[in-house]
Amino acid sequence: MKEVVVIGAGSFGIAVSKLLAYNVRVRVFTRNPETLHKINVEHQMFNVALSERIVATQSMEEAIRSARVIFPIVPSDSFNAMIQEAAPFLSPAHVLIHGTKGFVVKEFGEEDLGKSELRKEKVLTISELIRQQTSVVRIGCLSGPNLAKEILDGQPTATVIASEFDEVVRIGTELLSSNKFFVFGSNDLKGAQIAGALKNIIAIGSGILDGLGLGKNIQAILITRGLGEIIHFGQRMGAGSSAFLGTAGIGDLIATATSTDSRNYQFGKRLGKGEKITTVLNTSEELAEGARTLKIVYHLLKSFRMRSPIIEILYRTVYEDYNIQEGINFLMRYPVKKDVDFIEED
Repeated sequence: MKEVVVIGAGSFGIAVSKLLAYNVRVRVFTRNPETLHKINVEHQMFNVALSERIVATQSMEEAIRSARVIFPIVPSDSFNAMIQEAAPFLSPAHVLIHGTKGFVVKEFGEEDLGKSELRKEKVLTISELIRQQTSVVRIGCLSGPNLAKEILDGQPTATVIASEFDEVVRIGTELLSSNKFFVFGSNDLKGAQIAGALKNIIAIGSGILDGLGLGKNIQAILITRGLGEIIHFGQRMGAGSSAFLGTAGIGDLIATATSTDSRNYQFGKRLGKGEKITTVLNTSEELAEGARTLKIVYHLLKSFRMRSPIIEILYRTVYEDYNIQEGINFLMRYPVKKDVDFIEED
């Protein structure tokens, strides 16, 4: 493996490219001619110098045919279109390790959510979508804590590569490991993906609290109670509990829900300061995945007949202009039988 491919040149795609370039050549697929120029001529993106081992192309076919290992890192709302474009050039010989945090909804436009019941079988993890749309068998995911800005700044961190195939974990570990980046392995692919998607919802809530000027005590309560809701949702989706209590779960949750470098945290903070969601969405440089995930998960919870008070209040706050302070008051009074109810005790 002398060369690998990264599909997507957003901040996280470039951060992963920078990590990979310590060990191999990297070919980045981008549609943007300005991005192409910045990578190939200026050798910099997001005001960070890039290795000359990183080159960009606007040809999907050229990118995929140049390497066996591919890291697709694009927003969840455009992943389906991207993988359909890539599918004719992919084969069972390829290994795909995606870095997208979110879900894809089959046969539903986002504008249709809420008009009819959203069933579990209509909501796909990114790996399930890849498996449906391509001939690729060996699939994995890259899960946090991976704040792109910190990686681009050269700060040390760790990640989880989850896959049902030990070979995928081994390949990903060899490609990404460095003295700045430690890789853990996991075989709980579904759990890692659900944890990575739902932590963004809690990060929005944490940012809202910051925007309101509230303290760390209530932020800690939100994060810990939010973790419980994530685990219960994951269990209903068919995942175990272990992934949520490790690096891809609580580790990523802490980083994303406490850092001002997190897009989802900043999204929530702006809402907490009184900005409208349309303003925040229209003026954000990159998508806050949690906003889209919140909408999908809220409607899926309704079909589960399942209560998740934090997610429900956040949905009403973000999408129905519910008074934030009333939402906080409701959550503070919400009856909870046990502090920890997602671990079986002997």
